[in-house]
Amino acid sequence: MTESLISVPELAAALAGSEPPTVLDVRWRLGGPPGRADYEAGHIPGAAFVDLDTDLCGKPGPGGRHPLPDPEVLEEALRAVGVREDRAVVAYDAGESEAAARLWWTLRWAGHPRVRVLDGGLAAWRAGKRPVEPGTVTPPRGDFTVRPGHLPVLDAPGAARVAGTGVLFDVRVPTRYRGEAEPVDPIAGHIPGAVNLPAGELMGPDGHLLPGPQLRERFAAAGLVPDRPVGAYCGSGVTAANTILALTEAGISEPALYVGSWSHWITDRTRPVARS
Repeated sequence: MTESLISVPELAAALAGSEPPTVLDVRWRLGGPPGRADYEAGHIPGAAFVDLDTDLCGKPGPGGRHPLPDPEVLEEALRAVGVREDRAVVAYDAGESEAAARLWWTLRWAGHPRVRVLDGGLAAWRAGKRPVEPGTVTPPRGDFTVRPGHLPVLDAPGAARVAGTGVLFDVRVPTRYRGEAEPVDPIAGHIPGAVNLPAGELMGPDGHLLPGPQLRERFAAAGLVPDRPVGAYCGSGVTAANTILALTEAGISEPALYVGSWSHWITDRTRPVARS
């Protein structure tokens, strides 16, 4: 078990222990439908459901499609699913780790010190022949207090600065980075100076995040320079959270997430757009 990931056997053992973690199911699809129906059909026993769009993010608008949430709204949502100050949290999704990573990042940003992502998600749990249960879990109310600011966050000027002085990873697929296609946002292209490193290249064929040494190799090959600032963005700050998780696993300190990402960058038409 690393500081940010937990394996299926390790989670199963923790759930059977005297101080089991709070387990949160955050299955999500870009464009919907919400993951609650999947959760109700079958989830890790004891897990509560968290809606990424309504619980973990603010409303779409000038801040992008998945902006930072209002701290008071986030605090209420987390307490409602049993998040406590003194208990570890494990986040999981269907297996791609994007939504789970955004939950991990949000909890860490909010000041929770003990949060991990289930490596491989529910797909790995099922592959390990572990039980699932249907229905809805309503855990005892939590007491976690949101204290924003525990992880670095980039705004648009900050993203431009990192692209110029360090490395800013654009983790979208190459056709979106190059501006050849844009299926979601109204403008195609990328932030000038950003380097394309698709998030899928950080995952193994089994759906698990690559080991730390391999991640370091991938980041170095993409242009990561020691002791220079590093950040990541995607379309709206969800997929890039998985890259922040990967950077953390690779031992990179203080990687910064551009939460608004491309969907925020293009809200100001005076910001430059690169296409290549």
